[in-house]
Amino acid sequence: MWKRRLLPLLIGVLVVLVLAGVRVIDPYPTQALREIAFDNFQRMAPREPAGAPIRIVDIDDESLQSMGQWPWPRDRMAELTYRLTELGAASIAFDVLFPEPDRLSLANMANEFAIASIEINADAESLPDYDELFADTLSVAPSVLGFGAIPTEGDPPAAAKTGFAVVGPDPTSHLPQLTGTVNSLPLLTEAAKGLGSISLAPGGDVSTIRRLPLLWTQNDALYPALTLESLRLAMQASTLVVFSDDSGSGEVQSVRVGSFEVPTDPDGAMWLYYHPSDPSLYVSAADVLGENYQNLASEIQGHIVLIGTSATGLLDIRGTPLGTSMPGVEIHAQALDQMISGTFLLRADWVNGLELLTFVILGLTMVLMLIWAGPVATVGVGGLAAIVIGGGTWIAFQQWGLLIDPTFPAGAALLVYTAMIFFRFLITDADKRMIRRAFGHYVAPSLLQKIEDSSENLKLGGEERDLSVLFLDIRNFTTLSEGLEPAELVHLLNKMFGALGACITEQYGTIDKFIGDAIMAFWNAPIDVEEHAYHACIASLNMRERLKKLNATDEFGLGQRQGKVKSISIGIGIASGKALVGNLGLESRFDYSCIGNTVNVASRVEDACKPVDYDIVISDSTRARVSNLAFLEAGSIALKGRTFREPIHILVGDTAYAESETFAKLQLAYAEALHALRNGGDAAPAIALCLDHVPTEDENLRRYFARLEHRREDFQYDVAATGQSARAAGAEDMQPASVSETLNPQPVLG
Repeated sequence: MWKRRLLPLLIGVLVVLVLAGVRVIDPYPTQALREIAFDNFQRMAPREPAGAPIRIVDIDDESLQSMGQWPWPRDRMAELTYRLTELGAASIAFDVLFPEPDRLSLANMANEFAIASIEINADAESLPDYDELFADTLSVAPSVLGFGAIPTEGDPPAAAKTGFAVVGPDPTSHLPQLTGTVNSLPLLTEAAKGLGSISLAPGGDVSTIRRLPLLWTQNDALYPALTLESLRLAMQASTLVVFSDDSGSGEVQSVRVGSFEVPTDPDGAMWLYYHPSDPSLYVSAADVLGENYQNLASEIQGHIVLIGTSATGLLDIRGTPLGTSMPGVEIHAQALDQMISGTFLLRADWVNGLELLTFVILGLTMVLMLIWAGPVATVGVGGLAAIVIGGGTWIAFQQWGLLIDPTFPAGAALLVYTAMIFFRFLITDADKRMIRRAFGHYVAPSLLQKIEDSSENLKLGGEERDLSVLFLDIRNFTTLSEGLEPAELVHLLNKMFGALGACITEQYGTIDKFIGDAIMAFWNAPIDVEEHAYHACIASLNMRERLKKLNATDEFGLGQRQGKVKSISIGIGIASGKALVGNLGLESRFDYSCIGNTVNVASRVEDACKPVDYDIVISDSTRARVSNLAFLEAGSIALKGRTFREPIHILVGDTAYAESETFAKLQLAYAEALHALRNGGDAAPAIALCLDHVPTEDENLRRYFARLEHRREDFQYDVAATGQSARAAGAEDMQPASVSETLNPQPVLG
């Protein structure tokens, strides 16, 4: 008894240690789950706006409509800066870059005209240079320009405009490195009073902005973020104070700007705590440049003003943990609002240790509970622990702004439980394994494996999967059965179903059931089958050939009997699409089967074999997935119980036949026949030409063409009435293609 419990105990401890090691390494999946949990915290309790003196001058769609397309001439930017200074802005920070000379400057345009040998009636040197005008305005305004970090090597930024005082060890080894930057013109950068990074994340490719880097470094030099620099300038401070870890590691703990201290992560980044987008933050740039701009004095005076854009097409929209997107300039504004209000999210060093210790204790508890109390009691304890962990982390977030991860302790404990259940089942439940082995005699091996992988498969229910469904029916079965004794009929069916069923399983199909004189099968469940529609079609062709050989050698013994039926003939219908597949029935008795519209279509398509007079008919959905077999369009038929007509096709042959010269000639003749049928013409000559290209022994195809003239209505349907578009058969359709193709051109931004 102790030996049977010792091995699971050792295995459980090993699983706990392995998962603890995973948490120490902290790979991307654990990080992603943690961030999702923190995002949900913010969605459930977003921050309330603090009402700090911050404004966004927005280059919005209204501004572009009234002032012209972006980029604007620098004289307009100079006017915008001058007016904001006049209105009393405490600092003016630009969340835009000016990396190239203003091509709209009159001086630059005059030089370009001179290069192009175009005479102008003015001296280029006497014309105003808008860049110089903008620089002059920046030099007298409390202005902050930005630079953008890029992941490739490039130019370094200009020297920082602020001083830095570091309290503690050098923190530069922990800060994001500036490998390269995009800078504004040196003329403008030198004139501005402040300089900071506008980048929202190292690398610049983060879709959801959760943390904002406040400090950057290159060659041991420190650079501030745009937010820090704009706050410093507004407070008229000359220095930023960086506090690093006293233990000697150099990890950043906080940054002080005047009287404000901002706690950070070890890499100098601040966790962003968002409030819903606040329209009152925004002032349209068009209003500042308008005639009545002085009416904005109460909204601008004493405020930190950020200039950015929310205009459509300027590509400065970022995702947030709230599940919404907002302009990048508002993210800077929300960070400033946190700094001024002192509302922060914290993830202290001890939090990682707490999360790891919580998991180890919970994991070992579940191991012991499973061994001595069983799975039911363990589920109760684990569920209670998950509630406590979730509630505790939520309270810590709401009350103290602490970010504690509930996902790893709870999720990893669930993995421990799952692993222990598996090993307990494998080692100690021999009687259940015996039942499973006995059960294996009655189900397909693939289905048994699926059941073994998860106990959920023993319950009612299913999943939606993409399937190809096949129905096969024996033609003239009533007439056939009249001349046979019951025992003889059963022998015939067993022989035929055994031969045809093998064709299905050889092509990775699952036989759902035998329904009297019919077979139902499907592909792509319970195991994935690539190109399942193709395998269903190949299985159909193989069944046709196998039945042909059985009839030729009179394996069914019908040729020696007095009855009317001398051979077996079948009809096959195939459809592809979504269907619900799983265990269906009663709790005490159920079958692994599939239901849904695709199943109904396959059954109705099989019924269509009779009016079409062909043995293999497939739906348009299946034809669209198979490109290398020989198909012919068979019109659009009304299916019982369906509102719209269904485009159908007949499966004529395999890949070799599809690539043959004979089939190419048949397609050309068939195109003429279809044209006549659709346009009310005489199709008889074209049908006769088709028959010339059909082998005499192919009775199926000859019957199909013989009946074609009587099915004219099936080829004259209104496309809109079918609910879908059908392939027009013609000489131009020699290469297989998807039945219904829709082009969705992607918008081009420029």
